Amino acid sequence: MPRETGRKVIAQNKRARHDFHIEDTYEAGIVLQGTEVKSLRAGRASLTDGYATIKDGEAWLINVHIPEYTMGTWTNHAARRTRKLLLHRKEIDKLLAKTKKSGLTIVPLALYFKDGKAKIEIGLGRGKKDWDKRHALAEKQAKREMARMLRHRHR
Repeated sequence: MPRETGRKVIAQNKRARHDFHIEDTYEAGIVLQGTEVKSLRAGRASLTDGYATIKDGEAWLINVHIPEYTMGTWTNHAARRTRKLLLHRKEIDKLLAKTKKSGLTIVPLALYFKDGKAKIEIGLGRGKKDWDKRHALAEKQAKREMARMLRHRHR
């Protein structure tokens, strides 16, 4: 049987890019149980309320919802359990320093399989104010309107 190659996205956190200015991104592995992997392969997960933190020199993913595997038995996993993130020591130290010093938050951006292994993309985000969100939305709508006008002009 051929091995999986490429990147298969399971879930994206669109709300994170709306609520935060993402300054830096990292790719991390996740420690999962067997039924969690099966549930992810079925394409079910939610990152909306999730965040990451660093405790005792280790990175942890908190409040990410991976639903129970439907064909699982009594060995099924808890849907919102705390999961360990696999990062290099230097990356953990950078994340810890930036979150302590400048008040950034570690938010999950995307959950995917890369070459058959579950990975998560996390980002260092600074919270946006309400006016920032409105400004970004207005800018996005203006670009969309300009593109629409150009398409009509070329017809």
